[in-house]
Amino acid sequence: MTLSLWCLMIVALLPYVLAGVGGYFRRTNLGTVDNDNPRGQAALLEGAGARAYAAQANAWEALALFLVGLALVHFTGNADQAGTASVIFVIARILHAVFYIRGVAMLRSLSFCGALGAWIWLVVIAASG
Repeated sequence: MTLSLWCLMIVALLPYVLAGVGGYFRRTNLGTVDNDNPRGQAALLEGAGARAYAAQANAWEALALFLVGLALVHFTGNADQAGTASVIFVIARILHAVFYIRGVAMLRSLSFCGALGAWIWLVVIAASG
């Protein structure tokens, strides 16, 4: 399994980790976890809890983008060249989630741009093959 596929596994698990963080905030801020209506309960959150759910939604969106980039490099036979860009994407996305939850908007935006740059790099790798 290539390094980029291991990175895909991490990126795919990130939204689930963030769902757990959101559940923590639902329990601590609202006193319970309502599994009958989790989105309705999440809508009641403010501050870090609300940002955790927003980070989770953003992580799902990033997963789709990353998956397209990796599909391109694998289909063009350039998967062995995608490791560094994939690792940068993973690091940037993890930092994005941390900065999002902590409310550090400037660093969150920079990490978003770093991940986007890594994705563009993946597409360039695919195009070079």
